Amino acid sequence: MPSTSGRRKRKPKKSRKKKALLWTGGVMAFVVVGASLGAYVLYQKLNGNIDTIDVGDAGSKNVVSDGPMNILIIGTDKRTGKGNEGYGDKGSAGHADTTILFHVSEDRTNATAMSIPRDLVTDIPECETRKPDGTSTVIPGTPNERFNTSLGQNGRDPGCTMKTVENITGLKPDHFMMVDFNAVKELTTAVGGVQVCMSKPVDDPKSHLVLPQGRSKVQGEKALALLRTRHSFGNESDLDRIKVQQQFLGSMIREMKSSDTLTNPKKLYKLADAATNALTVDSAIGDAKKLMTLAQEIGKVNTKNVTFTTLPVRDNPAEKIKATVVIDESRAPQVLQMMRDDVSFTEVKRKAAKEKAAVAARLKGTKSGPSEVRVKIFNGGAKGGSAQAQLSWLQTEAGVTKSENAGNSDAKQPRTTLEYAPEQADQARELASIMGLSGSAMKPGASVTNSQGQPAMTLTLGADFKGAGVKMNASSLPTPNVEKSTADKAQCAS
Repeated sequence: MPSTSGRRKRKPKKSRKKKALLWTGGVMAFVVVGASLGAYVLYQKLNGNIDTIDVGDAGSKNVVSDGPMNILIIGTDKRTGKGNEGYGDKGSAGHADTTILFHVSEDRTNATAMSIPRDLVTDIPECETRKPDGTSTVIPGTPNERFNTSLGQNGRDPGCTMKTVENITGLKPDHFMMVDFNAVKELTTAVGGVQVCMSKPVDDPKSHLVLPQGRSKVQGEKALALLRTRHSFGNESDLDRIKVQQQFLGSMIREMKSSDTLTNPKKLYKLADAATNALTVDSAIGDAKKLMTLAQEIGKVNTKNVTFTTLPVRDNPAEKIKATVVIDESRAPQVLQMMRDDVSFTEVKRKAAKEKAAVAARLKGTKSGPSEVRVKIFNGGAKGGSAQAQLSWLQTEAGVTKSENAGNSDAKQPRTTLEYAPEQADQARELASIMGLSGSAMKPGASVTNSQGQPAMTLTLGADFKGAGVKMNASSLPTPNVEKSTADKAQCAS
């Protein structure tokens, strides 16, 4: 990873690491410290720890979003930091060794942390990187490359990884957080160790990891060895290593919330100092106050509703000796659709279940026939041509013949809505059923007049509209069969 990609120079080459979500605990700790001490000097010190990279339009300019948020957490295999000379890829600028896309729901009731395997074969899109002098360089895209080369290779910066993730998932990361080997050692030591559980004793000569069967605590060098080992679990693959990393993250989050860390000023400062030292972030969140704001927003999610999963993949069929993986087309589309639709993998699965009774009741009652539905369709933020495409589908495939294209709405909106008068409720329920609209998308109001001079409903396609005939609510489909765990439950690595 090039150091010339728009990075503000802070402390000389302090290390970051590959431990996802640990930054959240550290920054949350800083929130408490700052609130209790009100120390401007403390803020200035912690603020000076953070390195930044300008990723241009690859991310968001806003610290938090009113809608769902996507944070890309990147752990590199860069060998910087004391004692790390024997780790990682010698001479590497730092590739995307561990990557997690952390999706936080719009209502902040749940989050999904999806790991992306480093050996996934994908297309790396063209990306622009920025230099400290303000100039920029466009790095050409390359097809059929390992995902981990989206960072470091050919001078690619985290903005290139963000664009690659968007290309794979259809989810645009708002921000990135990048760390390297030393961070896990510093953070686990600062928190006083993280409890882990082994289903069998571990003695790995390659990573020098020795752990007993059952529960024990790891920190520093031993914690790093646990997260790096590929030879102690399962089939000794990167996918098995990902499971262990996810279990470790869940344990780290529980440790943060259940121990005295958040009530002990000394521990708080130590943890906040280690967390901010460990980070390189995009310039939009490049100071401690902005990180505080982001951490407070993410901290609203209950740990029982933080789900860890992995992008579904399968062995690369083009290889005789299996070294890489490709997307599993039988499972991955549904997983990604659920994330794009803001559907949780936990018991908060259905957004409709969280709606108030009055809102949910909008879907209940009699429905008209499709031919009785009169609706004007506006494009309010969907892709160009969406209103006409949905009109054609409704008329030819769904039997909603009394529909018409009304062009673009006056303003763009993030969500698709259906406005209707009280006497049109049966028509609204029918159209909602056809399109997979939730009760919250149905807006009781007034009717409009269509081109025939008759009262009609108003359907406004928002930025969440996915295409003609595509159901709006992925929760209407069964949850795909993928391995997953939640941050509130301890598991034993096997």
